[in-house]
Amino acid sequence: MGWDKEKVDKLTKLWGKGNTASQIAEIIGDVTRNAVIGKAHRLNLATRISSSSIRKNKDISKNFVGEKIKKQSRKSKFKSLLLDKNFEPENPKTLEELNEVTCRWPIGHPDEKEFYFCGRNPEKYFPYCKLHILYAFQPKNAKEEDIVTEEDVPKFIEKKIKSA
Repeated sequence: MGWDKEKVDKLTKLWGKGNTASQIAEIIGDVTRNAVIGKAHRLNLATRISSSSIRKNKDISKNFVGEKIKKQSRKSKFKSLLLDKNFEPENPKTLEELNEVTCRWPIGHPDEKEFYFCGRNPEKYFPYCKLHILYAFQPKNAKEEDIVTEEDVPKFIEKKIKSA
């Protein structure tokens, strides 16, 4: 098996028309799909975007319901949660009282008598309230100074209470 000028020309022509490597291999004959891909790569033929990646890119701009969402970085989403002024008080709930409209963040240890769940209203598409989303979903590549610590939370709550 070798790549003569006739096979290379046929490969280039079929590749440009958008045929798959398997189809090209079948048309040329005496070559495999992998040989076609390797030769196309060595010839620096234009890479093609697969239909599955096109489909994924279209779905990125829509949320679960299908409505358009604003593209926002993960870090800015977390910052917007911190800056939001609508911070409701904790509403302690037992396990039996939990439902779809209560924050399910556990407070304390299940063996303790004072154990309960947060009970605030959760954010859309999340099981937790704004405060507990900050704990549960840390931004990618978070720097140490950006991470919310146990010491920061009381300060944050105090600021929220004073501003309300």
